[in-house]
Amino acid sequence: MKKRTFIKLSSALMTAPLFSPITGWAAGDKLKNWAGNLEYSTEKLDQAKSVAEVSALVKKYPKLKVLGTRHCFNKIADTKDQFVSLVQMKEDISIDANSKTVTVNSGLKYGQLSPYLHEKGFALHNLASLPHISVAGACATATHGSGDKNGNLATAVSGIEMVIANGETVTLSRAKDGEKFNAAVVNLGALGVITKVTLDIQPTFMMGQYVYQNLSFDQMKDNFEKIESSGYSVSLFTNWQSKDIAEVWIKQKITDGKPLKAEPEFFGAKLATKNLHPIPELSAENCTDQMGVSGPWYERMPHFKMGFTPSSGVELQSEYFVPRKNAVDAILAIARLGDQVGPHLLTSEIRTIAADNFWMSPCYKQDSVAIHFTWKQDWPAVSKLLPVIEKELAPYNVRPHWGKLFTVSPADLKKRYAKMADFRNVAAEYDPKGKFRNEFLDLNIFGS
Repeated sequence: MKKRTFIKLSSALMTAPLFSPITGWAAGDKLKNWAGNLEYSTEKLDQAKSVAEVSALVKKYPKLKVLGTRHCFNKIADTKDQFVSLVQMKEDISIDANSKTVTVNSGLKYGQLSPYLHEKGFALHNLASLPHISVAGACATATHGSGDKNGNLATAVSGIEMVIANGETVTLSRAKDGEKFNAAVVNLGALGVITKVTLDIQPTFMMGQYVYQNLSFDQMKDNFEKIESSGYSVSLFTNWQSKDIAEVWIKQKITDGKPLKAEPEFFGAKLATKNLHPIPELSAENCTDQMGVSGPWYERMPHFKMGFTPSSGVELQSEYFVPRKNAVDAILAIARLGDQVGPHLLTSEIRTIAADNFWMSPCYKQDSVAIHFTWKQDWPAVSKLLPVIEKELAPYNVRPHWGKLFTVSPADLKKRYAKMADFRNVAAEYDPKGKFRNEFLDLNIFGS
């Protein structure tokens, strides 16, 4: 293989993504996020087709934000002023086989990048539960997959290119820029417009997944470490109202071409006899194949297929990270709220994530467990439940997912992010007048 290979993705794939950034706007409706729970504060949107055009737009507007795949459930990416979209930028993918990296346009989705990497013999270390999100947006918010040894998606980043507030293009790398790089990768959209991302890659591999049903909370409590280390990636799904974890999804690498073999029981849980959806009432049609069927890594690590609506679609989401050492206590604390939480849930997922070095990552310097809530779209009810959940998790210095719904106070966030003041200093260096800030960032990051 040559040192570098390039591809230009088909225009049809790039101009008609599942989450088109201008779908609602182009139809004359209000521009909304993917789930429809958030109406953005402006319809002003410019398209950039090159880094030069990004630079020109950054110089033109005193305030702006990037509009990505719109999968955030809160106002972290909102603006009252001006949006810029990168979806029409040149779609080159550059693989460097010697350094085992790939450099991509930041607006590219994982579901577009992954099949090409596999075709060329490469893979990423992990993927989120759905492949429809953009590389830059996912990394900027510390979005993650699962696995004891797997860091969030941002841990694959070895370099970034961004346009800062004065219109200049800046590049940072893991190898050369040390702590400033650690500040910039999980950037929350506060430092500039990310235009390219370089990711670590590895040789491609095949995977299979099995699902087990009805794992008791007692077994979970007594065997949590063994359960979570039983696969490359493990997810536990529950509604918190029964005495069982409803589903255990175990994703495993296939080595030497040998098919996976699943035992009929897993800590008392029974092997599923058909494909399942994390929301039991929904068809598994949209889900990646189970039953141990072999497939490429990118068709097994996500829970949902690229060409389908993931999850429920009409929903709200919250997610909370606690230190791995507190996992069982935190899970049992939520279980005690089952009668309050359960009626408003579609499902809840528990996953493990390895520690990283990114200043604003919920997993900064700590192996973590994430407790995710996929809610029915009833914000009045959910808004009352979040403070209750956060109070139960407060003893474990809980950190919320930056792109999902939470009510943790700015004062508590400041206490739980040791490098927040340093992050503000880096932001001031790249964006001294707050061009990329918005109401969310001013409240939660830059407030006094």
